[in-house]
Amino acid sequence: MSQKHWYQMTAEETLQSSGTEPSKGLAAEEADKRLAVYGKNELADGQGISALTLFLNQFKDFMVLVLVGATLISGLLGEYLDAITIIAIIIMNGILGFVQEFRAERSLRALKELSAPNAKVIRDGKLEQLPARELVPGDIVVLESGDRIPADIRFIEVYSTYAEESALTGESVPVAKHIGAIHGEGVALGDQRNLGFMGTLLTRGSAKGVVIRTGMATEMGKIADLIQNTDAMETPLQHRLEQLGKILIIVALALTVMVVAAGILHGQEPYGMFLAGVSLAVAAIPEGLPAIVTIALALGVQRMIQRKAIVRKLPSVETLGCASVICSDKTGTLTQNKMAVTHLWVGGHWLEVTGDGYDPRGDILRNGEQADIKKNQMLRRLLQISVLCNNASLHEETSDNKKKKADAEPSRAWRIKGDPTEGALVVLGAKAGITQRSLDGLYRRVNELPFDSERKRMSVVVEHQGGRMVCTKGAPDVLVQQCSYILWDDKIIPFTPTLKQKVLSANEDMAKNALRVLGLAYRDLKPADRDLQETQLEYQLVFVGLTGMIDPPRREVREAIVKCRRAGIKTVMITGDHQTTAEAIALQLGILPQDGLAMNGRQLSVMTDDELDKRVDDVYVYARVSPEHKLRIVKSLQRRGHTVAMTGDGVNDAPAIKAADIGIAMGISGTDVSKEASALVLSDDNFATIVSAIEEGRGIYENIRKFIRYLLASNVGEIMTMFLAMMCGLPLPLVPIQILWVNLVTDGLPAMALGVDQAEKDLMQQKPRSAKENIFARRLGWKIVSRGILIGLCTLAAFYITLKQGGDSPNALVKAQTVAFVTLVMAQLIHVFDCRSSRSIFHRNPLQNVWLVLAVVSSLLLMLPVLYVEQLQPIFKTVPLGGHDWLLVLVFAGIPSFLMGIGSVLSGSSKRKRMTYGGGPKPIGPAAR
Repeated sequence: MSQKHWYQMTAEETLQSSGTEPSKGLAAEEADKRLAVYGKNELADGQGISALTLFLNQFKDFMVLVLVGATLISGLLGEYLDAITIIAIIIMNGILGFVQEFRAERSLRALKELSAPNAKVIRDGKLEQLPARELVPGDIVVLESGDRIPADIRFIEVYSTYAEESALTGESVPVAKHIGAIHGEGVALGDQRNLGFMGTLLTRGSAKGVVIRTGMATEMGKIADLIQNTDAMETPLQHRLEQLGKILIIVALALTVMVVAAGILHGQEPYGMFLAGVSLAVAAIPEGLPAIVTIALALGVQRMIQRKAIVRKLPSVETLGCASVICSDKTGTLTQNKMAVTHLWVGGHWLEVTGDGYDPRGDILRNGEQADIKKNQMLRRLLQISVLCNNASLHEETSDNKKKKADAEPSRAWRIKGDPTEGALVVLGAKAGITQRSLDGLYRRVNELPFDSERKRMSVVVEHQGGRMVCTKGAPDVLVQQCSYILWDDKIIPFTPTLKQKVLSANEDMAKNALRVLGLAYRDLKPADRDLQETQLEYQLVFVGLTGMIDPPRREVREAIVKCRRAGIKTVMITGDHQTTAEAIALQLGILPQDGLAMNGRQLSVMTDDELDKRVDDVYVYARVSPEHKLRIVKSLQRRGHTVAMTGDGVNDAPAIKAADIGIAMGISGTDVSKEASALVLSDDNFATIVSAIEEGRGIYENIRKFIRYLLASNVGEIMTMFLAMMCGLPLPLVPIQILWVNLVTDGLPAMALGVDQAEKDLMQQKPRSAKENIFARRLGWKIVSRGILIGLCTLAAFYITLKQGGDSPNALVKAQTVAFVTLVMAQLIHVFDCRSSRSIFHRNPLQNVWLVLAVVSSLLLMLPVLYVEQLQPIFKTVPLGGHDWLLVLVFAGIPSFLMGIGSVLSGSSKRKRMTYGGGPKPIGPAAR
């Protein structure tokens, strides 16, 4: 049954195919048989994984295994504090990963909560209330306004029925339902108006329908299946750190073996060389790297929270930094999800309506000046009809923020109760001071003809001091046929064909701009008209004017999209709404360039993946798409080499959000399903916040590269010091305890301080880096190796000079080792300031990062007691240094950073154009031009 196109069938054909009668429904025995065949009407959980297995899986990572090895070595050396620290890091990372994965799997549970718990069903000719999970195909369900649809149904009776489907289809307003057959293949989900879908809400009217699909066969079930079978992407940072871990362990162990072998060959004591080699291995592997990465991400997360972006998965933060495409839902993300009247046409004149959302503070302008409501009787009548022929209401919600000062004004929010379209008309009237309350004393409703999808209009009869009046609103092309007169220049005149054509032309102009258009008319009833039938009330009406409304774009989004374009990021709109509406909003926001393409779901359905891959870079708007389409678009962009950020708020966005490199959900309007599938939640539902998050993501990644550069260059310096000394046949320049102390003093606080370094000014002027970019790209590998070798050479030079100056003195070797120890520490602490800039140490103010200055001072304070406290000198094999020694230390320690910095300035490298992120996909759209 689920394979048929139910929307193409008539109600009678549907009932016949289902084997049921609308008045009797299914017999209880038949329902039990079908339940055994189709299963319960609920969403499957998928193959669950135990919490214990999920936790143990966190310790399979290669870098974690490296840390375990470092723990064993530290324990063998008696460095129990290091061992305990490393174990704590391993457990902390494991718990963090477990919590993230456990929460991510909750998305299906949130999806299940959208299912209606109970349903009104006709069984054996009786109306019963049953648990929704017991529904089977063929059941007849009865629905009323406010009911959640319990399964996919084919409507067989509708009475002014409207359903809210935005979470599933992206349709911004409730859609009218009917029972007629829909012809054609590949009809978009939002256009299947004779079907109701599980989890959607009936907002108006009542209906009766036959169940056609249950459980996982429903449209909601298809989304659940997509979520189950969509793998969350591994972030570039996770991938790079795993690569880095493998490289480090291999290189560190290889060099350590070479150092030990060289030392033994040159006559060094094997046991002493073994201890030195193991110490060097511990120092060479930056076991603190995962912890520092976690800390940098966590601090970045705190900054992002202040900018209204809530991170659910830590490693995904830096993924934003390489996002090259943002796929955004329209309704509620790029737009306000609040219908608003923006244009009026009255008596041949155009008027503009200003304001924000449902806030009644706004103006009605004619030729840029505020319209005079008192003098303009046509406009006043239009506004009165807008409010009288209306069942929606406007409410103000005031919330006191306790954190605000006592004299601060409480925040105000406006909410519409009722249909969003009618709400827009209520707000329109309120902007001119015409409200339901202000009209209550003048008009009293005595009758209503509800909106009907066949009549396409609604009317109310109101009573006032002068008698009675019919107020009507509806589709303009239908309404003009019911009108015999028009209000023109404040006079009622015959509605001639010429005037009708003017109205229809104005209606067409509004429609071209994606406005939802309603016509307004009225009729004064004479005493003799009191006995008129309801069907006779909507004739010989006086046409008043047109209202054009739209779900308006957010004001700040256009500027955010411009910033994205400057940063080399393409913005793509993906929506379930109509193509005309989507294109109009995309043009207003600057998403759709002149040569950009728009595509709808029907076109997408007939394309193969290869065809889509060839065109995807040129398409900026996708309209009338299904959840499967959104997923295809995301995967196509990924195949083209893009790092994709997917934003959305509906259930229909969840599979694509999960599949994207970075999934972003809306915090206010977003469903629990979309939030649980996402890595980032925008607490203000503001697209502009994504730009701030991208900036933070780029800054975090650059800071991670900074401390990787610092840590590895320092470690290369330590290894080169030992390696070159052994190759030259020199004594050990550093003893094992000194190597470990250097590691402790220099690797901790300074590296962490780099993790909170300020971003460079032109960060958002660069194109996105490629997700495939190596962690050592953009000359980082060269900087690490060159600075590391220089640090090693300078340390060895200071050691050698001091050793020669000492001559045959018994303390000559100890003093030379002390000088080498201090030179190595100071070279690294100076180098940390060099790492703040991609150019040179002279490019940025060294005092700008206060935390870094404090970290360096703290490291110095940790080193000085080792030199000057007598009780510590025998332990660390050190002697006090004098002024001449310190001069030697500072000269050689400063050479690696200052020499390279001066060379960079002299070569003019600081004046050349800065190298931007390389290796990424070719710029597309406006960014390319």
